Amino acid sequence: MSDKDLNWKYVDDIVGEPETIAKARQQSLELGIEPIAPAIGAQSAVIAAAHAATAIVEIGTGVGVSGLWLLRGAPDATLTSIDSEVDHQQHARTNLLDAGVAANRIRLIAGRASEVLPRMNENSYDVVFIDADPQSVIEYVEHGLRLAKPGGTVLVPHALWRGRVADPAQRDEVASGFRSLISEISGSSAVLSAVSPAGDGLLQISKLLS
Repeated sequence: MSDKDLNWKYVDDIVGEPETIAKARQQSLELGIEPIAPAIGAQSAVIAAAHAATAIVEIGTGVGVSGLWLLRGAPDATLTSIDSEVDHQQHARTNLLDAGVAANRIRLIAGRASEVLPRMNENSYDVVFIDADPQSVIEYVEHGLRLAKPGGTVLVPHALWRGRVADPAQRDEVASGFRSLISEISGSSAVLSAVSPAGDGLLQISKLLS
């Protein structure tokens, strides 16, 4: 195992997941859904806490692993979550309620993100979390930046896509899409951005106030 691999493993292993999140993670794996890495969850919680977020939207509900992490950082926030898999959302609702999240702070929208996002209000969310349909990540980030409040943050896990993004010889659609996204975002004057190598990578994009 390389030094980098050891670092990544250490960063994930050092995270202590609450029992409710660990349970949701196991359920996610049993259903064949790839959950975010513990290190990505912990970083997302820190960012939500730093914003003192009151409004969070996520694209890709899964069974609630990312939502639980985000609300761990922002326990007073309302979570809006979009997913086309109604069964997964039902599991997510149960996991969120079991974790003590009030029902009136959970808003689950069943539908395709490409159809739902254009109807959502711009400049409305402190944190936008995008973990769905990697082939559409550029489109979703464009919507995410529209939905984020000035000063808000868009988070994109899996941004290094199984180590393929860093290798220019990997030219599959998903790796190329993430590579193009990171390149375009890093050159934008409208945002500040950074990529964390923890887990499978976390792209962080903060929308500037002006």
